[in-house]
Amino acid sequence: MAAILSISALDKTYAGGFQALKKINLDIERGEIFALLGPNGAGKTTLINIICGIVKPTGGSATVNDHDIVTGFRHTRAVIGLVPQELPVESFETVWNTCSFSRGLFGKTPNPDYVEKVLKSLSLWDKKDSRIMELSGGMKRRVLIAKALAHEPDLLFLDEPTAGVDVELRRDMWDVVRELRESGVTIILTTHYIEEAEQMADRVGIINDGEIILVQEKTSLMRELGKKQLFLHLHETLTELPQALSSYELAIGNDGRELVYTYDTKEDHTGITALLGELQAVGIRFNDLNTSQSSLQDIFVDLVKSPL
Repeated sequence: MAAILSISALDKTYAGGFQALKKINLDIERGEIFALLGPNGAGKTTLINIICGIVKPTGGSATVNDHDIVTGFRHTRAVIGLVPQELPVESFETVWNTCSFSRGLFGKTPNPDYVEKVLKSLSLWDKKDSRIMELSGGMKRRVLIAKALAHEPDLLFLDEPTAGVDVELRRDMWDVVRELRESGVTIILTTHYIEEAEQMADRVGIINDGEIILVQEKTSLMRELGKKQLFLHLHETLTELPQALSSYELAIGNDGRELVYTYDTKEDHTGITALLGELQAVGIRFNDLNTSQSSLQDIFVDLVKSPL
């Protein structure tokens, strides 16, 4: 199946000489949720703004539904929805009028039933006649999503969609995003809440200093780069490792009260059974043990510190 979005050698250098994007190559598959992660200033918003026609690229190309974003911008903008970080909505307008007007901007015929469906899915129906200025920050964020969905886009960009939203509303939005994907909408998500990517994404891309340093299926990424660790809480303080344990990837932690064993979950044998036998042989006793698996956030931090 052809990609809904295909980016090739995309560059962006601003007038002052700052290079925000460096030869970006990326294909987004139809119907997926793609999480684009990166620290502040990495180039996430610049990339989104170029695809959405807000910023002009310096070099390279990108197509949406096989239409070039520059020469075929009328088509590409008509099938793209954007939820920006800011809240650029008309404060004195009502929720209903804001969404209906947005639909008309893209040449869509009026469809009150569809607008009603969108507002209800975002728990905005009871606020449909409220002016934007009367809403909380979280509700304004929902209006941005409703506004972006009003013209029934095929490709939806969510740029930090849950910034400033409380935990309950954030989870509601996750449900809405999943429903959108099930309806066939392709979603590209940027977020500082790594658990959002871990919860929802099919694939993860990591951008740093204007370059894509990794694109991979989420579960595969966590399996390949995630660490699993066994924590042994010692009966007595340990100052150094016996020579007999030198073949194991062990570290002393918690001021000598803990042994940490890191192992590869992909291997047929974890080595835990042999390690426990060796510990008994050298007289190291422990009171308790537990395991921990790296989260996507751990992996992200490691990659940004030391790109592949």
